Amino acid sequence: MGMLSLAIWTPIFFGVLLLALGRDEHAGVVRGVALLGAVISFVVTLPIYAAFDTSTEEMQFVENLSWIERFNMHYHLGLDGISMWFVLLTSFITVIVVIAAWEVITERVNQYMGAFLVLSGVMVGVFCALDGMLFYVFFEATLIPMYLIIGVWGGPNKIYAAFKFFLYTLLGSLLMLVSLIYLYIESGGSFDLHTWWHLPLTAQAQTLLFFAFFAAFAVKVPMWPVHTWLPDVHVEAPTGGSAVLAAIMLKLGAYGFLRFSFPIAPDASHEWAWLMIALSLTAVVYVGLVAVVQQDMKKLVAYSSVAHMGFVTLGFFIFSELGVSGGIVQMIAHGFVSAAMFLCIGVLYDRVHSREIASYGGVVNTMPKFAAFALLFAMANCGLPGTAGFVGEWMVILATVKFNFWLGLLAASALIFGAAYTLWMVKRVYLGPVTNDHVRELEDINAREFLMLSLLALAVLGMGLYPKPFTDVMNVSVTHLLEHVSVSKLPQ
Repeated sequence: MGMLSLAIWTPIFFGVLLLALGRDEHAGVVRGVALLGAVISFVVTLPIYAAFDTSTEEMQFVENLSWIERFNMHYHLGLDGISMWFVLLTSFITVIVVIAAWEVITERVNQYMGAFLVLSGVMVGVFCALDGMLFYVFFEATLIPMYLIIGVWGGPNKIYAAFKFFLYTLLGSLLMLVSLIYLYIESGGSFDLHTWWHLPLTAQAQTLLFFAFFAAFAVKVPMWPVHTWLPDVHVEAPTGGSAVLAAIMLKLGAYGFLRFSFPIAPDASHEWAWLMIALSLTAVVYVGLVAVVQQDMKKLVAYSSVAHMGFVTLGFFIFSELGVSGGIVQMIAHGFVSAAMFLCIGVLYDRVHSREIASYGGVVNTMPKFAAFALLFAMANCGLPGTAGFVGEWMVILATVKFNFWLGLLAASALIFGAAYTLWMVKRVYLGPVTNDHVRELEDINAREFLMLSLLALAVLGMGLYPKPFTDVMNVSVTHLLEHVSVSKLPQ
């Protein structure tokens, strides 16, 4: 097994092991095994970063084995600078989620922890797959554990939310499957992504492929107007489910644009860039305004995620190195910040059992340590310089201003809306006098919660103060991708 196979199958192995460990009478052992599995899964990804060569655009740590010979499918894995950080992000967030669920989940603990570890391995598989059908299998397999996490451990309307999540994402993916089969036929019977990237496709074929991939990836991001499933799912999902959904699963769609839409249909990507920019700016501005009026903290952060992911697709479709790199940095930063925001809401919900902003007030008086963490993550959500939230947004706004000043100005207005809804929530929840007995009886975070939030705080501050390691890894790969996309793939 190579490094990438270890990163994929280690969490899946521990997830399956947890399912075999039995029910809640062994909850202590289950939690220990889950944490051990999550930490080992994270540790096995560290050599990938240590051994990664930032000077080449070639795929690294490549594994290529015959999978289904009859259809020329391969177990083909590899990483470049675009995908490397997402493997580490996925395994890191999984450790955080296991710690977060330590005392909170008391029923079917082994199934809950097992589902997250299996989901972690499958998501790493999406970021490593270099075979079209292998990508599709991993991409679709992420739905199953997340569907169970929402449907079993979710809120009162969990079944509705789980079905909505499953149907929205599955329907879009079916068009992608048709596209993969078409590319398989056009390439003479190959599912290899490298082969597909160099196919001379007609303008009509590229357009159809672009919109088929758009159907799969835009729902996953989610882009406006196919974002309506996300707030409902976040409200019903357990805290860990919301954290993983926002931190990693939304990134699968944006990553798909870079792996499929850009290199396979470059001419169509350029032709329809105006539409993608328009939809991205709508998400950034309109959905930001929608977030301002939310009364439920989870819905507010969910709409905030849609607005922040709008920056990602905006950066991509400007087709500049600064824009694409900024979009990728924003994806990583949003992974840290959104997970932290949802986990903070989870800390309050575990104590008061309400997500309504009106149920709180003056939390800083009874939970000063927690309020300090919450304020840091809120500032990062606003895009405060020195935090992870600033770096990607600044790069995208700068790239947009260079592309078109007025579009850049419109994108920058999102920082004002972001500050408005985030600070408005902070003011009503954390600041001022204690407003009710529930808040008066709150106890500050324990050692487990302190550890969980400290790890995320270090990530948010580390990336904000020194983003160079993140950008250095992706520079060569982004340059190579844009050179490839700038060359027409229309038949000569």
